[in-house]
Amino acid sequence: MKLTIVYDSRTGTTEAAAKEMAEIAQAAGHDVSTVAVQSATPEDIAAADAVCIGSWTEGLFFFRQHATKATMDFISALRLDGTPAAVFCTYKTSPGKLLEKMAAALDERGAKTTGRFRSRGRHAPEGFRDWLESVPVG
Repeated sequence: MKLTIVYDSRTGTTEAAAKEMAEIAQAAGHDVSTVAVQSATPEDIAAADAVCIGSWTEGLFFFRQHATKATMDFISALRLDGTPAAVFCTYKTSPGKLLEKMAAALDERGAKTTGRFRSRGRHAPEGFRDWLESVPVG
């Protein structure tokens, strides 16, 4: 499976999580590319069999948590036709409903979002390996 992981990282935390996720997917035999949201194109997503999009959590501790504007703008530019997808975030205190909002935005663009993951640090979020195994190939 060709997997594209797109991430927005301000301090390197989300990038580190994305790269660890890529290592996990590569070890499982998948063809993986990771790209920062600022460099990603809709064509990167169109070439993938599955996509995972991540953001760091913006907000006020426990209130108004949301994905970055760059992440949501990127999602809104996509045209997906049933592409399996997952969303992830890194956070310090609480991600709030960030993952649900990102998943809904992807689904509105035609994705089938079945994974929602969060990581409190620089590591791949729990559940990512299981999601990889569940993604239908072909």
